Amino acid sequence: MKISWIKPTLICRKPAKNAATSYTGLFSLTRFRGRIRLSSTMARTYDSALSRLSSLQSNHAVTSLFSPPPTTSPNSSSNGKPQDLNALAIPEMLSWLCRAGMSPSDLTKLRCIHVAGTKGKGSVCAYLTSILTQPGLHATAGRVGTYTSPHLVSVRERIMLDGQPISQDLFTRYFFEVWDAFTASARALLAEGSEEGQMSAEVEGPMSKPFYFRFLTILAFYVFIKEGVKTAVIECGIGGEYDATNVLPVEATTASVVTQLGIDHVGMLGRTLPDIAWHKIGVAKEGRKCFSRRLGGEAGEAAMKVMRKRTQEKGAELVEVTDDEVESWGGVKADTLGSLDGDFQKFNQALAVAAAKAHMERLGESAIGATNALFAHLPDGFTNGLQQARLRGRCETRIDGNITWLIDGAHTAESLEEVAKWYSSKQETLAGSEKVLIFNQQDRDAAKLLAGLYDGILRATRTPDARPFDRAVFTRNDLQKRGDEEPDRDLSVQKSAADTFESLAPGTATRIHDNMSDVIQEVREQYMGDKAQGKKVVVLVTGSLHLVGALLRTLKPDAPI
Repeated sequence: MKISWIKPTLICRKPAKNAATSYTGLFSLTRFRGRIRLSSTMARTYDSALSRLSSLQSNHAVTSLFSPPPTTSPNSSSNGKPQDLNALAIPEMLSWLCRAGMSPSDLTKLRCIHVAGTKGKGSVCAYLTSILTQPGLHATAGRVGTYTSPHLVSVRERIMLDGQPISQDLFTRYFFEVWDAFTASARALLAEGSEEGQMSAEVEGPMSKPFYFRFLTILAFYVFIKEGVKTAVIECGIGGEYDATNVLPVEATTASVVTQLGIDHVGMLGRTLPDIAWHKIGVAKEGRKCFSRRLGGEAGEAAMKVMRKRTQEKGAELVEVTDDEVESWGGVKADTLGSLDGDFQKFNQALAVAAAKAHMERLGESAIGATNALFAHLPDGFTNGLQQARLRGRCETRIDGNITWLIDGAHTAESLEEVAKWYSSKQETLAGSEKVLIFNQQDRDAAKLLAGLYDGILRATRTPDARPFDRAVFTRNDLQKRGDEEPDRDLSVQKSAADTFESLAPGTATRIHDNMSDVIQEVREQYMGDKAQGKKVVVLVTGSLHLVGALLRTLKPDAPI
């Protein structure tokens, strides 16, 4: 049975039968038939929306289709331009947008700050949202929408209105409006009569929809337009040039940001920093400023050359924020427990301040000041926004009786280096407390990342003979114990990490678990109630966003999803 009609074309018509297959067309029909049966009679509830969303092809399934490209040299004749992994990505996304009943011209109702980068994207988006929702800026900024990924507990975290996750009711309403639009487009194609024998369930189900991230990106745009959003903060998923969010036309963009670069997603973006820079700077738009931290070192300078060349080709202006400028300014310290913490955040703050100023000026707010004096005389709204910004699971501190949870979903070597500095800066909290590490990383080299974290803490504390933790726990991300009928869970990653840790810190107690509930129960039994005898403990939870999500869901099991 042919399913070529699910592969979109730019003009929202069925592609030719011999059209090349891109990754949007690789959804398994067998999986659909055997496991997913969606009916037009399914209740239009929040739970049913989540069920349908989960039926879409996952981001992991898509990214796994890309194998790492051959190693290239920063000085190669390609000038840092990597292999074109999917030049059809943006045309396909534009067609999906069309099938949802929207066009790029609809997006011009928004005024967006577009944020790309390897690390710090979420923090920059949180700072921008906090700044732009301050009362003193509301008259110009208007209603603020924020689109980020991934989520930790609820998918509604990805789509925020004025700094708060979209409500369940609004999510449900708009989800089904977009879902039905895709279904109607598929029916229209079938009505042409060239695809005989298609089942109605296939039209109504995931086969006629884009994959998970693309669907949510279109849903976010749709929500923002319907809800009268004026200012939107849009975070790229992966890369920039070919990212689903990069369908934003220049008229909808006021500024862009490229945060700190690092080696990640090499299958899609390339193996070198210049390769990755080529993709990330793809969010730069003609006539708009793009703000980035100036990189040093040989690889960093090679990446900057790529970014300078590409912004010039695009007619954009690259504004390079130097470390000296940021160090001289010093940043703004968080003022409440739970606000974004960590000395390194000043670099993310600097990019947010620069982009917010450019955004407000583009909206006609002349009183903000020229961007060539980025940090001089910041308005109260900017300072308050930086102090109050929050981002779940990133440099987050929680107090739970005698337990202080230090939570960060860092999962790259560079990000874990910053976590090491953040953890080491908590000397007041750490003094006299027992120290516990909870760590996991299922998809990368967990042992290597763990060793980097451990060494980073020793460097930051300048005490090479110290023991950073009294015990370490290595767990899977599963929320609950396995069922009686469930086979044993694979703990090879956790065992390898424990072996690595024991070689780094001989004599330190280690434990291995297959679920987060047992981990938290063990920590609470040890350090809360009569057994604790007033003992305080600091627990660092890091290595994976999925791990952090499991922790947050287990700490507050009754919180709405």
